[in-house]
Amino acid sequence: MASKKPPDADSSPPPYPGRGNVDSILRNALRYTISQKEYETLQRYLLTRSPPTIRRKAPPPQKYQALVQKGDDFNAATIRASLRVFIISQTGLKLWDLISTRLLARSKPASLAGFALSVYPADQLRITIAIYFATRSLEFLYNALEGDGWFKDRPSWWGTWLLMPLATGQLLHAFVFDRDCFPKAYGDFILHHTPNYVQRRPASYPSKLPWPSANTVVDSLAEMSRLNWPAFVSPILFPTAPQTLPTTLTQLSPITSPAHPSHTSLSCATLHPSDPSCTRTLANYVLAAFPALAKFFAAFYALFSIPKYKKFLADPMFGLSLLVKRVLKTTAFMTGAIGTSWGSICLFQYMFPRTFLPQGRWFLGGAMGGMWAFVDWKGGGGQVMYSVRMSLDSLWKVGKKRGWWKGVQGGDIAVFVASLVLMNVLYERRRGAVDSGVGKALGWLRGEQLFASRMGEKDGSEK
Repeated sequence: MASKKPPDADSSPPPYPGRGNVDSILRNALRYTISQKEYETLQRYLLTRSPPTIRRKAPPPQKYQALVQKGDDFNAATIRASLRVFIISQTGLKLWDLISTRLLARSKPASLAGFALSVYPADQLRITIAIYFATRSLEFLYNALEGDGWFKDRPSWWGTWLLMPLATGQLLHAFVFDRDCFPKAYGDFILHHTPNYVQRRPASYPSKLPWPSANTVVDSLAEMSRLNWPAFVSPILFPTAPQTLPTTLTQLSPITSPAHPSHTSLSCATLHPSDPSCTRTLANYVLAAFPALAKFFAAFYALFSIPKYKKFLADPMFGLSLLVKRVLKTTAFMTGAIGTSWGSICLFQYMFPRTFLPQGRWFLGGAMGGMWAFVDWKGGGGQVMYSVRMSLDSLWKVGKKRGWWKGVQGGDIAVFVASLVLMNVLYERRRGAVDSGVGKALGWLRGEQLFASRMGEKDGSEK
């Protein structure tokens, strides 16, 4: 019996479906380009959403595996990783070359000068400078994008004032719960202009008896938030009650003991003890605070108008009208913002259950107060950005205090240098987007102003 001849290896059928029909060069190219798992991911998220003609021609993952499968895949994986590193590195270098040669060529020397800030020892001043330049550079970027037509369809009320509710919301929350992270001068200004809500020691009150300070009152309001806003138990109505105040709020007894018995909320009895009407208290605050704030801002704006006295003398009536408008708008904004922030405490007692956002309502109240920026939404950008910078500084400190993030050594310098880079790029590419004062400073930093002044002197000497 004749033995069967073993089949020829070359004439045997392909072990994988369709493998024999695929060119070996193409098969190796696929192996060195994309792995089987990567192809499955590509099939799942991209090819399944492609047009039907492409889906029909693309092989399923099982067939792709049969096409590229070849024993140990270590060499192919190594080559794939090497190719990707090479492509990414080459692309990154090309991109950096484009940026450095076309955009940053003249900006780098002036921007790198920002590292000189690192020699200044005062950490707080460095942070303040970094925040200022960061916000200013973003302002200029917005101006450039606006000039390019990115916001051409924006509504008429769109503006910088929309940042104010976020800033005042954060500031009020920090003022109540993290006063060590709040600008002290700003806090003293607010407390000084809220006599209707922060009760002062009466002139007839005995000097030997303790009276809660303004900061103690604010700390007590924070404690009320943690206690879910307790109700008011009047000692006048319940003289035999063993305890009318929570144990952590007994320091408020000089204010709340003689409070009007019709109060139902301890916060209202603390803020306006003699008047049970929250609305009338807010109205009295506006009537009392508006004239005082108007005097303050009149003196403030008049002082800063002295360098522009020549323009004022050229047209006194026009200059006076501008000054009056500025004073009235700023006064209305500050009076409304402070009054609304305090009045919102009473409002939320009637609107919300005691356990609803007991601490978060401080942010809502501050945001409501910040909506008053709409009064001066065209010309109040300076006040808004000042509040935004204070809020960013406060938020950074609160985050470090509560462990939300950690500071990076030299981070303020990095922010400052990055801001200078962005300013220089905008100054180079779209000079009109940069404020004239900052633009002149950048010109001196880049040497352009010095060169221009020397050329002017040279031309004058030749004449």
